[in-house]
Amino acid sequence: MIQITALPAFTDNYIWLLQDPDTRRCAVVDPGDAAPVQAWLAANPQWVLSDILITHHHHDHVGGVEQLKKTTDATVYGPASENIPARDVALKDNDRINVLGHDFDVIAVPGHTLGHIAYYHRGLLFCGDTLFAAGCGRLFEGTPLQMYTSLSRLAALPENTLVYCTHEYTLSNLRFAAAVEPGNPDTLERLATVTRQREAGVITLPSTVALEKRTNPFLRTAVTSVKEKVDERTGTDNSAPDMVFAALRSWKDTF
Repeated sequence: MIQITALPAFTDNYIWLLQDPDTRRCAVVDPGDAAPVQAWLAANPQWVLSDILITHHHHDHVGGVEQLKKTTDATVYGPASENIPARDVALKDNDRINVLGHDFDVIAVPGHTLGHIAYYHRGLLFCGDTLFAAGCGRLFEGTPLQMYTSLSRLAALPENTLVYCTHEYTLSNLRFAAAVEPGNPDTLERLATVTRQREAGVITLPSTVALEKRTNPFLRTAVTSVKEKVDERTGTDNSAPDMVFAALRSWKDTF
């Protein structure tokens, strides 16, 4: 059984630490800063860092990789089509890797960046900056259709899948979700819960696929109320779900 812990980094990043209690080996996902990982390893010298999983090339996800690589024997995995420092294994869609004795499937999720990938293992999803709790990543490189397609792939995973994204954006995302669907009781309930959590300094992750499908407007583009809200805002008929998504993402960029 993999144990998962969040190592906070920068102002709102999480570096995910995966531990295998049987072997005392551990892995990290998207270490944008080496310091939190090195501090944990120093405090837990019986553990060995064996793997580093990277979802995309942005500095707040890869900035600590080279330093960690210098001080450990960790294998660095990352997307084949992006410039990932110290990468050992280049990954593409539908590849499978073994980390801490467990198989992880690689899912290509272009949109935030063109080469972005996610890692999935039996109910665990590490999705970087593609799917956020109640939101999704900005489109820095990809198209709305690419991101819509990527999110649709993740939404098709089992509903009990735990969603480990890389930023604590949940509260601001839910405020937007409530503006899109002011009549969605699940969204309003989640907003109230997350507001209390953040006031207490409590992490709001992981989420689940089921919860995202109920409260994340970017996964609800086929819902009539979401389409109507977007049509009202744009003054046009957004006739396809990816058009609704594009209008939603544009609205969120300035929300």
